[in-house]
Amino acid sequence: MTASKHSPHSLRHHFLVASPYLADPRFHGAVIYLCEHSDDGALGLMINQPLDIHLGEILEQLDMHGGELDLPVYSGGPVEPERGFVLHPPGTNWQNTARVHDEVLLTTSRDVLAGIGKNQGPEEFLVALGYSGWSEGQLEEELGSNSWLTCPASTDILFRTPWEDRYQAVLKLIGIDLNQLSESIGHA
Repeated sequence: MTASKHSPHSLRHHFLVASPYLADPRFHGAVIYLCEHSDDGALGLMINQPLDIHLGEILEQLDMHGGELDLPVYSGGPVEPERGFVLHPPGTNWQNTARVHDEVLLTTSRDVLAGIGKNQGPEEFLVALGYSGWSEGQLEEELGSNSWLTCPASTDILFRTPWEDRYQAVLKLIGIDLNQLSESIGHA
């Protein structure tokens, strides 16, 4: 993540929830944690779509300790699916880390995975492969067409809520009953 112009309306450290009207099937039922949102575009990680690979398998492939870790690895999104991302609270300093929020950092270097494998990593973390990205103005356009619902992020949902409960938990945080959604979301 590069330094960029931050909009006063940035949705950094917010959740995006796919509305039933989002046309892209890759994001059906998705909850995305936005790590970056500026005038230049946005970057987020899906946090509720686990892949068919566990963290221990990835650590083994990288010749690291921790092959026994039976923890989910998430599809962060369709962009660069071979690239790894780790969301975690502040604590140890890792090589390639960006601050998303006071309570959430994003690390893309291998050292955090090595730390996790040796049980010396962050106590709470979420590992994703790939990311969801939007070019300049694209997310705003999708928000305007009712494709996404948004709310400020909660680290409780991010780190402590089981993945299968995150979609409903975020909807509850927003105050939405999925059964009451209409195609006129956000319009008076």
